[in-house]
Amino acid sequence: MHTVKVIAAGFALLGVLLLIAPRLNTGGRHPIVFAMKLFIPLWFVVSVINLIVGITRAGYSFLQEAPILLAVFGVPALVASLIWWRFGRRVA
Repeated sequence: MHTVKVIAAGFALLGVLLLIAPRLNTGGRHPIVFAMKLFIPLWFVVSVINLIVGITRAGYSFLQEAPILLAVFGVPALVASLIWWRFGRRVA
């Protein structure tokens, strides 16, 4: 259940960035593409922090947490990548 909540938090962060994207000063780049470029590394850091918490506090091993990291990071990052691809094609 925790994994689902963390993935939902990733989608919430993605939604927030999409909402504020038009207000971001992107230096001439498409604001949604800029927001996705900002989201992916930010979400990776949050996902790694979740991995560290799972290892240190929950007592799981790295091998047990690695697939969870892939799911937690991968699902929202895949959606962000698709959005990036969709809006990035217009700019080129």
